[in-house]
Amino acid sequence: MSNNEHDTPIVRMEKITKRFGTITALDGVDFTVYRHEVVGLLGDNGAGKSTLIKCLTGVYTPDGGRIYFEGKPVEISSPREARALGIETCYQDLALVNQMSIMRNFYLGRELVRRIGPIRWLDIREMNRRAKEALRDIGIEIRSPSEKVDKLSGGERQSIAIGRAKYFGAKLLILDEPTSALSVAETRKVLSYTQAAKERGLGVIFITHNVSHVYQVADRFTILRRGQLVGTYEKGEVTEDDIADLITGERER
Repeated sequence: MSNNEHDTPIVRMEKITKRFGTITALDGVDFTVYRHEVVGLLGDNGAGKSTLIKCLTGVYTPDGGRIYFEGKPVEISSPREARALGIETCYQDLALVNQMSIMRNFYLGRELVRRIGPIRWLDIREMNRRAKEALRDIGIEIRSPSEKVDKLSGGERQSIAIGRAKYFGAKLLILDEPTSALSVAETRKVLSYTQAAKERGLGVIFITHNVSHVYQVADRFTILRRGQLVGTYEKGEVTEDDIADLITGERER
């Protein structure tokens, strides 16, 4: 049971099934995330992790099962609808524009505009100030909000995506392989930002192949294999080796 067992989950997915022709990608999978927790979603390639998340974020429509968000049944038909609910996804490519500044990436599609009569212009000064403050709020210090994103390291890019999600009211943050190809120091930073997001009330889904990374920050682990739920385990119930064995099938549920 979660430490948040008396709360309503941010998201509860029940008996989610998804088929592609004759292939069953998900077969009756249950998945739950509460506020103030990090849930590691693990499995080998083809286990169903990406398909489950795409069902949650409106990319795919499940063939069976129900999704509840903050206790209410929902049908999420597009990523836009998922974002409107408060679901933000940070994919590996991060959807950042390299030639634009940190601030412009932070506000991408949500720019602050000032106007006098018919004249409108971007409020650059206010966006710079708010972006810097919002990032500082979760422990991220940037050199300048005017710096271009292509000058940032992988960990810094992840920090912008996480900070943006928190600032714009995300309730559920999905991190897709956030530590992939990062150095040890950069990985440590991303894990600290993940912890900060949790402490500020978000639910976090941490999708990864790297058991050692997710084990440092996750409260629970949901493991999929060949489209089926192996199980969900509290951190105190399993070691890193146990999780690796459950992923590969060397240990049964």
